[in-house]
Amino acid sequence: MNFTVESDVGLKRTVNEDRVAFVERPDQLKLAILADGMGGHNAGDVASEMAIEQMQALFLQATAEQLSSEESCKEWLHDAVSEINHQIYQYSLSHEGCQGMGTTLIAVLIDEKHCTISHVGDSRVYHFTDDTAALVTRDHSYVNILVESGEISEEEAQNHPQKNFILKALGTESSIQPDFYDVILEESSYLLICSDGLSNKLSIDEMIAIITLPMPLQEKGKKLIQLANDCGGEDNISLVLMTRNEEV
Repeated sequence: MNFTVESDVGLKRTVNEDRVAFVERPDQLKLAILADGMGGHNAGDVASEMAIEQMQALFLQATAEQLSSEESCKEWLHDAVSEINHQIYQYSLSHEGCQGMGTTLIAVLIDEKHCTISHVGDSRVYHFTDDTAALVTRDHSYVNILVESGEISEEEAQNHPQKNFILKALGTESSIQPDFYDVILEESSYLLICSDGLSNKLSIDEMIAIITLPMPLQEKGKKLIQLANDCGGEDNISLVLMTRNEEV
């Protein structure tokens, strides 16, 4: 697996509330994780840091049996997200400066070419192959509900005044139900996990243009960040880009 991890504060923020990591176990199982602390709430960076640290710890502690099949991986992810949600929620209640904090969370468990995705919030996962480019996840946002119901168009959603209103986030309620997706990462395909600091600025065609450039994966990650900043950089920008290709 070839991967790159990038996180940038952007051009307008003074604090980076995004956290991102890629972890590999001795048994070759891998976990890519990204959390975007809720910028309009208290201590978003605390929430995202807790989410990433706890998810890494639980992954490294998990038994081989817990991660032995696609179904058991999904069950483990569900339990891990629920436990971390509880920890963040309880922390916010007991620390005055952290009341109301929350975070998005993308966790991708990778077993060879099979990716099990757990998703909460409006951070995203994209899948690029030789023939297709697709948004895998469905935003847990008010604007996305309006788009899916046909009340507004995708174009209108881009500038909607409530664009950043998230309906589901880790740590804001006592319990959580993440969404799950499965992706097969073939050798010629790419998986992009990103915060909305990237997805709000770049179209899927702009992402494809960079990902298909003949350059090392790490340079592609940096170019994606650079383009998001060139387009305004109002938010923190983070990503994990991975492929089973051996890059140039």
